[in-house]
Amino acid sequence: MGFNKDFFWGGALAADQCEGAYDEDGKGLSTADLITSGDVNTPRQITKTVEPGKNYPSHKGIDHYHRYKEDIALFAEMGFKMYRFSIDWSRIYPNGDDEEPNELGLKHYDDVVDYCLELGIEPMITLDHFETPIGFQKFGSWTNRKAVDCFVRYARTLFTRFRSRVKYWLPINEINNLVECPYQSAALDNDSTYEDRMIASYHQLIAHALTVKIGHEIDPENRIGNMYSGIFAYPATCNPSDIVAAQEFMKRYLFFVDVQSRGYYPSYKLKELERMNIKLPVLDGDEQILKEGTIDFLTYSYYNTTVVGEKTKDMNFFTFDTGYENPYLPRTKWGWDIDPQGLRYSLNFLYDRYQKPIFITENGIADFEELENETVHDAYRVEYLKAHVEEMKKAVEIDGVDVRGYLWWGPIDVISFGTGEMKKRYGFIYVDQDDFCNGTGERIKKDSFEYYKRVIRSNGEEL
Repeated sequence: MGFNKDFFWGGALAADQCEGAYDEDGKGLSTADLITSGDVNTPRQITKTVEPGKNYPSHKGIDHYHRYKEDIALFAEMGFKMYRFSIDWSRIYPNGDDEEPNELGLKHYDDVVDYCLELGIEPMITLDHFETPIGFQKFGSWTNRKAVDCFVRYARTLFTRFRSRVKYWLPINEINNLVECPYQSAALDNDSTYEDRMIASYHQLIAHALTVKIGHEIDPENRIGNMYSGIFAYPATCNPSDIVAAQEFMKRYLFFVDVQSRGYYPSYKLKELERMNIKLPVLDGDEQILKEGTIDFLTYSYYNTTVVGEKTKDMNFFTFDTGYENPYLPRTKWGWDIDPQGLRYSLNFLYDRYQKPIFITENGIADFEELENETVHDAYRVEYLKAHVEEMKKAVEIDGVDVRGYLWWGPIDVISFGTGEMKKRYGFIYVDQDDFCNGTGERIKKDSFEYYKRVIRSNGEEL
């Protein structure tokens, strides 16, 4: 038994990394629009306003906003069954708390959804992929309960607008990144405390649960999942202290999925908050909201695994540095371990814990690439894809994991979220553009384009 005949092969993108057109058609500023470019050695900066002379990659992206038909047609040529993309919240509600949505923004995504359906591609929509409107700053963003009301209004607008056309939804991308990334809660500095982030997390989890409930009410055919930033830790040794350290490390991130899947805060998280004297802003009825708003399916990104031991205190979110290295795994040029077997491990880990259908909504590898004879010979990407699909197949065929889809991150080259670079290329399609958005923008198929096309056509049988 291989993959089901209705298995969703495809790819995933985020508006802030590909669309550009940051100030067109009534769009407001989002958090992503104030993050500068960087590189593997230079962290991206978050500025309070758009500062002259700084490079903000989201402002131009790869111009997917204007070229989406060209790009989606290439996805269809590969045989995509599903395209996951985000709607930029600040295109729909430019200030976040507007009373009425921006019709020009809605019309754009109407056109994108309709074009996907015309080409036989199922849309999967992320409501917030690090694109929180900057207007939230005036009331403290996600640390204020008002953010919940704004998000629910936004979600209701989209569920109503796309009723019967879009069935797969992810409210908040990689929600567990809030542990390490203050600006995911729309904080424009790194001074937010752990307490701030836990309060923001609580409000996001309430908003997520309300979104699930409302989505089901508006259209019973809607299927609403979560999105976990795939962090999976191996113990550094078989020393019990290292094993416990790895377990505690995982709990930092898994508690979000625990709440989204089970409908309540786990006891280990409540005990941690009690020890730290952090009081969550619980209102009457919140317990019922979480209980009624559990997810239909689980999704996660998978790029690598990491190693954790007793001496690990924190993890560098962008390099995954925990103070340990895995001597058994090769690494990318950005220092991420390449671990295909870890994908099978992660699928089993999550399915055993939650017993829900799973989508892999991001997986991929990046490298520096240059055109050679008018294409890119990316054999390393083909090898990576083959190895990961083989392990996913084992999880399905041998382990019985209910995997519903596999979406490659960055089927076309886009701006890197981690470093803001263009030269960190993930795509099957090369975009002629540099780190400063200079270039023709021409789309060019890499060798891996035809390989993924064959994988999809054979439903994962021809690897």
